[in-house]
Amino acid sequence: MTTLRTGGQILVDQLVAHGVQQLFCVPGESFLAVLDALHDASIAVTVCRQEGGAAMMAEAQGKLTGRPGICFVTRGPGATNAAAGVHIAHQDSTPMLLFVGQVARDALGREAFQELDYGAVFGTLAKWVVEVDDPERLPELVSRAFHVATSGRPGPVVIALPEDMLTEATDVADAQPYAVTETHPGAGQMGELMRRLAAAERPVMVLGGSRWSEAATKQIAAFAEAFSLPVYCSFRRQMLFSAEHPCYAGDLGLGVNPAVLARIRAADLVLLVGGRLSEVPSQGYELLDIPTPRQALVHVHADADELGKLYRATQAIHATPQGFAEAAATLHPASAPSWQAATAQARAAFLAWSDPAPIRIPGPLQMGEVMTHLREVLPADTIFCNGAGNFATWVHRFWPFRTFASQLAPTSGSMGYGLPAGVGAKRLWPEREVVVFAGDGDFLMHGQEFATAVQYGLPIIVVLLDNAMYGTIRMHQEKHYPGRVSATQLKNPDFRGYAQVFGGHGERVTSTAEFAPALARARASGKPAILHCLLDPEAITPTSTLEGIRAAAARNLVRMGA
Repeated sequence: MTTLRTGGQILVDQLVAHGVQQLFCVPGESFLAVLDALHDASIAVTVCRQEGGAAMMAEAQGKLTGRPGICFVTRGPGATNAAAGVHIAHQDSTPMLLFVGQVARDALGREAFQELDYGAVFGTLAKWVVEVDDPERLPELVSRAFHVATSGRPGPVVIALPEDMLTEATDVADAQPYAVTETHPGAGQMGELMRRLAAAERPVMVLGGSRWSEAATKQIAAFAEAFSLPVYCSFRRQMLFSAEHPCYAGDLGLGVNPAVLARIRAADLVLLVGGRLSEVPSQGYELLDIPTPRQALVHVHADADELGKLYRATQAIHATPQGFAEAAATLHPASAPSWQAATAQARAAFLAWSDPAPIRIPGPLQMGEVMTHLREVLPADTIFCNGAGNFATWVHRFWPFRTFASQLAPTSGSMGYGLPAGVGAKRLWPEREVVVFAGDGDFLMHGQEFATAVQYGLPIIVVLLDNAMYGTIRMHQEKHYPGRVSATQLKNPDFRGYAQVFGGHGERVTSTAEFAPALARARASGKPAILHCLLDPEAITPTSTLEGIRAAAARNLVRMGA
């Protein structure tokens, strides 16, 4: 029996077949046929306020689950607005599918209204860009998109949908659900790794990248414990290893603990699992020499193209983190490792570095005490989200990530990410607590998505740190051009009132004593909430002030004879 379906209906049916349960969109006339098909589908649709926010929500779900986050945007401006989310998915190795409306097929190439060449626009941002010109090929191409997004090093795929293709009817069978292939290391490779560990005196393990699972993080923890390996997480990948584990020794991020860098530089074996050790975790590509590191490097990665791309490994293992962790968990040392004392020392250095109690900053609101309170009252599986800015240091350094899928932060350094990511996380797992850390400049890049949180009744907590400036840029400005403030000052709204007029809960926090009761009221409100925390502008980082940075820069200029 012939069953005719429009391209829009065929597309939605493919999403259902591949297990999609949620998607994010800003509606557009270019994909009305898809919106109509979604009317009767089992997929939960989250309507967003700006395409960048929608793409970041989809990326956040991809990061948490390992399954592609799904986003629909309209052609032209909708697509370019979404590009920030695509860039995050690319640099963070996150599976995501971005479906973009396109002009009708008979208008292509004429620079029609809002027409873009999506291959040219997204060619360097996405793993694959495809324009579907025949509805009969939708099952094939959507299936391939899921495969490309999740295989090897995961990333975003962009699928362009000509408007008339979506309304054309045809008869075609649905594709089978996609499946992800795990690549496992060979027995010989694991045997070689064992020999290298047996010969090592100062080994370390660094975890990063994507394609992990909760089971894999537990298996890699068992492996680390068996060998008493000091473990470091790559930039914004702290959810891969519990901060409470006796082998955990810190992360390779911005403002990293100097003790971490010293130990990795002194290591005679670096086991890098899942990550690429790109610019930030490698501290500007200086932690390991390129192309041949001084340390023996065992590099484990899911994508063969990443092995040897920057670093020539002593041993390269083509395996997914899940495949490697499963094999590693079966290994055991022949005798007690000789470096146990060094691992304990690395652990002690981390505990001292991550203790917020001694931290004192200018002003009446002490963020060290705020972080101590959050550690005392929030569940261990709270999902922490942040965008980019110095404010994120408070989370990365002082919040102890203890569970898998509890961190949403862009390794790409994209501002405005935290709030949309929080919406995506709470939409996915409403039973989990979600806390968004944001700066004042960072928040307003996608602050309109607070309306999305209100619309769907998502009681996320936004801790908004307001120092009335683009703080990170101001910090660098004072380092290089001391006292010459330009284009970094901000005049902000009353964010407490901002939350309230959207229909959420708002609090204003000006001192340490006000934070705990404000947080308690926000959590009890059952609404999306903003805690507008006013910081002294001098408190530029947990351990430095603007005045101190400016004075140091001036001294350097004097020494250079400027």
